[in-house]
Amino acid sequence: MSTSPLRAAMVPVTRQVRAYFAPVDRASESPTIFDPGVCGVFPLNAPPAPWVDLGWIENFARWYNTSTEVVRVGARSLPGGQFRGALEARVEFDFCQWGKLQMALACGSEHMNVLAPVPGNASPAPSGGTPASAVAVLPGSTANQLIFGPGAMSGFAVGNLIAVDVDYQQQTGYVGTGIAAAYVSDPAAVKHDPNYVRRVTFNVARVAEVTSTSVLLAQPLIGGAPAAGASAQVVVGFVDREGGSFFQEWSGLFVGEEESGGRVCFYYPRLSPSTTAEKAAREDFAEIKKPLSMIAMKASFLALPYTDGNDGQTVLCYRSYFPAERAALY
Repeated sequence: MSTSPLRAAMVPVTRQVRAYFAPVDRASESPTIFDPGVCGVFPLNAPPAPWVDLGWIENFARWYNTSTEVVRVGARSLPGGQFRGALEARVEFDFCQWGKLQMALACGSEHMNVLAPVPGNASPAPSGGTPASAVAVLPGSTANQLIFGPGAMSGFAVGNLIAVDVDYQQQTGYVGTGIAAAYVSDPAAVKHDPNYVRRVTFNVARVAEVTSTSVLLAQPLIGGAPAAGASAQVVVGFVDREGGSFFQEWSGLFVGEEESGGRVCFYYPRLSPSTTAEKAAREDFAEIKKPLSMIAMKASFLALPYTDGNDGQTVLCYRSYFPAERAALY
């Protein structure tokens, strides 16, 4: 039996799934909203702010583990109604690309910037020892351009990664401009280190150009423009750790690029990295051609609840479908 073109256009076909993440306001637990009516069919290479494109992912899978319970009535305990049990949903996939945010999400705890060390560093540490001094960022700086004082440019070069944030002021609570990067319960736990916020901040970018008074960045700082009193330090790499008490929390959006049949999106307002397997692999080595292998990072998340403002319902995930042109509706 032949299938009509209208019904054939109802079959979503995709090559890969693409991942986008955006920050959750940890103080209020307010997620970044993905409104399908406003930006559901955005260009995949230009996601709407503040969503960050983390590239194509592999082995995308999601589970809805919420059970449906039955209310039984009468002498014969006949089904009289249904209700949902404890809500639980999970999503897993492999990051094919490596970067600061990908590492932080795959690890799940505090993610550290390895600050360039002071010459002759006498206090080595696995997450980075004593760093070189920070350089003050002047007013007028933006998420794309950092302005420095005269004579300060010698410490920066095209291609450098730099972390931009305030000095740690011995406060407790979440730290990091624009995005909660860690939680400090006691200043003594971080050794009262004035560089601690820059060790963990997500306000990191690569230098694209150096002028006589500023540096231009290859991409905007994802935490936004530098806060008053911010400074900058060169970053030589990133490090994460197995363990730690801090849990990352981000909004997640996963899009199946439409080859035909329309676009499918999965939006999780609040995702927190979580593993359940007793022996969960953290990386996967996929052979390209001996002796070369691609290293992919495995990521696993638990969906946290969100209250939909339209009707007050508790929601874990939204699934959106944008039909292809001329597709049948059912």
